[in-house]
Amino acid sequence: MAGGSVVVNAAERNVLFIITDDESPTLGCYGDACAVTPAIDAVAADGVVFKNAFATTASCSASRSVVMSGIHNHRNGQFGHQHHYHKFASFQDVIGLSLPRVMQRAGYRTGHIGKYHVAPEEIYHFETYLKGNGRNAVEMAEKSRAFLTQNDDRPFFLYFATSDPHRGGGVDKTSELDLKPNLFGNRPRGNSHDGVDEVFFDPADVVVPPFLPDTPETRSELAQYYQSCSRIDQGVARLVQVLKDADLYDKTLIVFTSDHGMAFAGGKTTVYEGGLRVPMVVRDPYQSKRGTESEALISHIDITPTLLDFAGGLDRETNAPKEMLDVRKYWKDRGVSSMDNRDGGKPFARYHGRSWLDVLGDPSRSHHDEIFASHTFHEIQMYYPMRVIRDDRYKLIWNIAHPLPYPFASDLWAASSWQAQLAKGPDAPYGNTTVDGYVQRPEFELFDIDADPDETTNLADSSGHQEVLKTYQRKLKAAQERYEDPWIMKWEYE
Repeated sequence: MAGGSVVVNAAERNVLFIITDDESPTLGCYGDACAVTPAIDAVAADGVVFKNAFATTASCSASRSVVMSGIHNHRNGQFGHQHHYHKFASFQDVIGLSLPRVMQRAGYRTGHIGKYHVAPEEIYHFETYLKGNGRNAVEMAEKSRAFLTQNDDRPFFLYFATSDPHRGGGVDKTSELDLKPNLFGNRPRGNSHDGVDEVFFDPADVVVPPFLPDTPETRSELAQYYQSCSRIDQGVARLVQVLKDADLYDKTLIVFTSDHGMAFAGGKTTVYEGGLRVPMVVRDPYQSKRGTESEALISHIDITPTLLDFAGGLDRETNAPKEMLDVRKYWKDRGVSSMDNRDGGKPFARYHGRSWLDVLGDPSRSHHDEIFASHTFHEIQMYYPMRVIRDDRYKLIWNIAHPLPYPFASDLWAASSWQAQLAKGPDAPYGNTTVDGYVQRPEFELFDIDADPDETTNLADSSGHQEVLKTYQRKLKAAQERYEDPWIMKWEYE
């Protein structure tokens, strides 16, 4: 049960950052007719909905390292998963730009609950770690209550990370299909998580995105996915209530996003729109203009500088923290050898992203002219480097390892939505392509993203688009140079 109203003497300009796991913009405020997300929609109605928000990579650890550093993962060193034998980690000197570290230096008490999935902990260190069931955002919200309402002169920064709607929990054994849908963290046999009023979805009613095949298997999995998303929404409702009970709602910036798109082949681990496009809903109580939408192109590299800007700790001219940590002294004082490769050969002096705080007050403002994305690994077995440049007209994908078959995350390979089509053979339809077309990709994929938002037609070999192709290849290479991408050397060989 929710706690009662307890008004606290809390500081102003608090930050509640909510990040979900494998969620596309499948929310009512994004026009999804199936979604049941009244709490997030209410935050959106009193805030800003960013219609063009993008992850830089559709892989969990790699993406979260970007969110928490403001640096592309190819540069911060978190090339792929942090856990188990994958063991990727960020360079040690990222500590000077790391989100929880810079928020603490800006005078915030920092807390974390839920999924972490980055390394090393020393780099991405929070003062307080809370425990909660990542599959039950309502429980997580209650576990966060004491931290949020703590009497303290410092404002709070809470990083609230659900495990929903990531795949997990086995399959729905009650399904009549031979290939049964994953449960996406839902309780089996129609049961509910404690304190959650579960919303169940009819597969006939779900919205099938264009990159997926409209099959019974896909629809049954999407029904589970939407249920998991609705559970997140109830957690957001509880968080909002906790803030309101404590008279904190109008003292707190709320940011809602996801690490990347939904966990289906064609979404997660890809650099197609289904993988990179994410929700970004922001309510800033200090803005007079709210209840708006923005078409600005924004990226996950912008999150850390934006939150630090809100906290008053960003030097906009240097695009770095005002109080920059002396990383050499920090590690020397802790006995860390100077022989360690702590920075990849170049200092971490500034953020790759930049603050979009001004857009909140004027949603008609533009932000980036183009979005850059860089994917290299998901699981360590999945080497498939891709680089992307995208603006509001064209999108170019460079599949650097294109002779290789496209690798599958273990959970996406097992998905009934994929296995059903795989069983039909290489020519079976899969979204806008075929099974074989999904697995074996060309070196370049060029899309007129304005006229063809669903990425149905690759123009890279079109005789009428060769100059466009060359232009965007130059743009991509320039972005790789700007963002210090080691894979830029692949233009010269292989």
